[in-house]
Amino acid sequence: MWRCVLSVMCCILLQSVAAVAAESWQAGAARVVITPPQPMWMSGYASRDRPAEGKIHDLFVKAAAFRDPAGRRAILLTCDLVGVDRATSQQICRRIQERHQLGRDQVAIAASHTHSGPVVGTNLLSMYSLEPGQMKLVQEYTRLLSDWCVSAADAAIADLQAVTLQVGEGVAGFAVNRRNNREADVPMLRTEGRLVGPVDHRVPVLAARTADGRLVSVVFGYACHATVLSGMEWCGDWPGFAQLEIEKRHPDTVALFWAGCGADQNPLPRRTVELAMDYGRQAATAVDQALTGQLTEVSGNFSSAYREIDLALDTLPSRQQVEQDLKSENVYLARRAKGLLRQMDEQGSLSQTYPYPIQLWSFGNAATLTFLGGEVVVDYSLRIQEEISTPRTWVAGYSNDVMAYIPSRRVLMEGGYEGESAMIYYGLPTKWSPDVEEHIIREVRMLHQGLAKPLEGQQ
Repeated sequence: MWRCVLSVMCCILLQSVAAVAAESWQAGAARVVITPPQPMWMSGYASRDRPAEGKIHDLFVKAAAFRDPAGRRAILLTCDLVGVDRATSQQICRRIQERHQLGRDQVAIAASHTHSGPVVGTNLLSMYSLEPGQMKLVQEYTRLLSDWCVSAADAAIADLQAVTLQVGEGVAGFAVNRRNNREADVPMLRTEGRLVGPVDHRVPVLAARTADGRLVSVVFGYACHATVLSGMEWCGDWPGFAQLEIEKRHPDTVALFWAGCGADQNPLPRRTVELAMDYGRQAATAVDQALTGQLTEVSGNFSSAYREIDLALDTLPSRQQVEQDLKSENVYLARRAKGLLRQMDEQGSLSQTYPYPIQLWSFGNAATLTFLGGEVVVDYSLRIQEEISTPRTWVAGYSNDVMAYIPSRRVLMEGGYEGESAMIYYGLPTKWSPDVEEHIIREVRMLHQGLAKPLEGQQ
């Protein structure tokens, strides 16, 4: 009799455990080394004139998989790269979608924007003079990258396990608005408390922890360029050092970094490995600040949306203007002109718009993460925080497609590198239209409103 009672009790207990597991969030994480297997051209700086020469530490693609209590899944890939172009991003996402039966809105790719990684796909091609041998290496590496990203996603999904998902924020102060503070003056201005210009010093944190307290993954972001280093060795720059430091402090954890709206933000001062390591430690300390502070547990389900909008460019150049640029002594103008003429010949004309990606993820009622393509200036992060009234509103730039700088209207009107001249290196024919900010914000607002409706009934 007692055996029967114990058997029934065990069945009830197992059913209860299974029910709890089914109702909990799940998370899994994985990492794959993506350091180029041979010397090739580095991305991020036009001044480089030869392939990489060794490494400071490995580069990685990391994947975080999530499954909400209703069974809906999502995959976040973070890469130690300056950026991923549209074609490469689409191909990677399509492969993951097909393998795991996911919608496009359930897969996101975010780059750290390290300037010590390899050239990928067609990203920033107008910046480099690549002879056929180096161009072939770029193409071969891009194919390898796709395989590595898929492998990371597969491993993260295989690692899915019951977790408590929590969100919080720390603070790090090394990002400086580079448009408003002269680099040489920054140490003095910081000491005197006279740094100016908009910044976003928050360090958002999304942590997945098992019942026994082990951290499965820590996803974090920060709005700042990864431009401490400008040498000839592979390195994840300060975000790479930050991830290594977090994983050192929390063994068995996979730390994943997404770059925020830091297109006009620099880590200053810079140019030494010691400074990159120090900024990495500061970011890791900000993550620990969040982990030991007031965390909010994610309840409810996961919601997501993805849309590509026709983002308008300003007045397009005529063929005559492009042909004139082809003769320019400015090699970057001439390279862009060569590409634009090829587009005109193949497509008949230049496109007046660009298919710009916007993606939103909502983790219950705890946090909303907006992924924006391109190099996004800090004004977007600050404005979206005002526009979207969720407890945690985070914005990742450099996501899904890094096609150009994305200036706010203010920066566009002010001009300069972020507002106009950087478009040359990205191969786009002209600057964005004056409506660029309003168009993006309008679409973010609409996507969020669409996500908010099913969340209203959640507690």
